[in-house]
Amino acid sequence: MKPTLLIVDDEKPTREGLRAALEERYEVFVAEDARTAAELIEQETFDAILVDFRLPGEDGLKLIARAKSLSKPPICILMTAYGSEELAVDAMKRGADDYIAKGRLQIDELEMRIARALQRQNLVTENVSLRQQLDSKFGLENIIGQSPAMKEIFEVVRQVAPTRATVLLTGESGTGKELIARAVHQLSPRARQAFVAVHCAALAPTLLESELFGHEKGAFTGAHERRIGRFEQAQGGTLFLDEVGEIDATIQIKLLRFLGERTFERVGSNKTLTADVRLVAATNKNLEEQVRAGKFREDLFFRLRVVEVALPSLRQRLGDIPLLAQHFLREFAGENDKPVSGFTADALDWLMTYSWPGNVRELRAAIEHAVVLCRGEKITARDLPRRLAADAGPAEPPLAQRKDLTVKEAEKQLIIRALKETGGNRTLAARKIGMSRRTFHRKLHTYHLEGF
Repeated sequence: MKPTLLIVDDEKPTREGLRAALEERYEVFVAEDARTAAELIEQETFDAILVDFRLPGEDGLKLIARAKSLSKPPICILMTAYGSEELAVDAMKRGADDYIAKGRLQIDELEMRIARALQRQNLVTENVSLRQQLDSKFGLENIIGQSPAMKEIFEVVRQVAPTRATVLLTGESGTGKELIARAVHQLSPRARQAFVAVHCAALAPTLLESELFGHEKGAFTGAHERRIGRFEQAQGGTLFLDEVGEIDATIQIKLLRFLGERTFERVGSNKTLTADVRLVAATNKNLEEQVRAGKFREDLFFRLRVVEVALPSLRQRLGDIPLLAQHFLREFAGENDKPVSGFTADALDWLMTYSWPGNVRELRAAIEHAVVLCRGEKITARDLPRRLAADAGPAEPPLAQRKDLTVKEAEKQLIIRALKETGGNRTLAARKIGMSRRTFHRKLHTYHLEGF
C-alpha cells in the first residue's frame, strides 16, 4: 500500500502541483485550510503531512501540534515562503519533523526528505519495544519528552549518572527535578541501593539537621531514642536534597564538610561517622543570587554544582505538550475507568497557548481535572480548568464580535493575541498580523507591551 500524504496549502496551484508530482508514490489528500485539514486528520490516518505556515484561520504550527497529539502521529513537514532560522527553530520546538522554504523547494529533494522521515519513523515503530526496555533500564521511562531541550537533558543524565559527581538540578517548580534525580540514581552503579529524598523546605532547621544527620538519645527535648539520619539510610546509594537553597547556615557548614570529607556527626554526638553517599541537589531559586546576597555559602555552591542540569520550563518545550497531555490522559482515563481517548481542536489550542506557570505538574493536574469532568470520548475546552481561558487565545471571542473596542484597543488586542499564539516570538507575531518588525516594535512601545 502507498503511504498516505496530506497536503495543506491555501494556494490551489501549489497544492495541486504537489499532488500531481507526488501521487505516483503516495495516496495524496489535499486541504485548503486548517479547519478542513483538522477534520481529515481525525477521519483518516496519515503517514505524512505537508503544511503551509500561513493558512486561513490559523498558522500551520497549530495544525502540526494537533497532528502530533494523535495516538499515531504523522510525519509533519512545514512549508513556508518566509524562510528563517528563527522560524525553523520554533517549528521544531512545536513538533515539526522538517522545515522547507518554498522558494528553494525541489520535488526530488522533497520526496527524499519525506522518504527519509518515514524510514526514521518506521525504525522507531519497529524498535518501540526495545526502546521501552532500555528506558526502563536507564531509569527514564517516566520522563516524557522529544523536544531538543529534553533530548539534551537525557544525554547529560546518561553521561553523568555512572560517575560519582555531585549534581545540581535547577529550574522552575514543577519541571520534574525529582524524576531526573531518580533517573541519575537508576542509571548509576548505585541503582541497587537506596534512593532517599529529603524536601528541605518542609522542615524547620532543627528538625532538618536531625533528619539529615540523625541524633542521639537525649540530644534535645523529645529525643527519647537514637535516630538514624538520611545520610546513613542512603549508605551506598543516592541522597536527593530538594529545595537545597532553603537550608540554613549551620546545616550548610555540615553539608560542606560532608562533601569534602564524606564525614558527619549525629546531633548530640562527637563520634565521626563516614558515609558513601552520592548527593543530588535541586532548587528553583537562583543560588548565585543567594550567594551574592549572603544567604548561601559560595564554597558550598561550587561543591554542589560540579555538574549543573538546568531543566527547561514547559514554555520552552512547547512541542512536548501534546505528548505529555496524551500520556496523562491515558493515565487518568485508566485510573478513573473512563473511555476518553483524545482532545478536540479547541482543547488542544488552550493547552498550547496557556503559559503553564506550574509547568508539567500543573499540566498533569489540569488533565486529571479534564478527564474527571469529560462527558464524551474526547476532552473539550469546557472540560479544562477555567483558569486556562484567561490565558489562552482561542477561548477569547473573535475581535470582530467585540463591539466595545476602539480602533486602537482592537489593534492592541490583536498584537497581544499574536504574541500569545507565537509563544512571545515577536518576529512570528509581526508576520502573523502582516506588520513589519520595525512597526511592530513601535506599537509595542506605544501600547506599553515591551515586557510581554
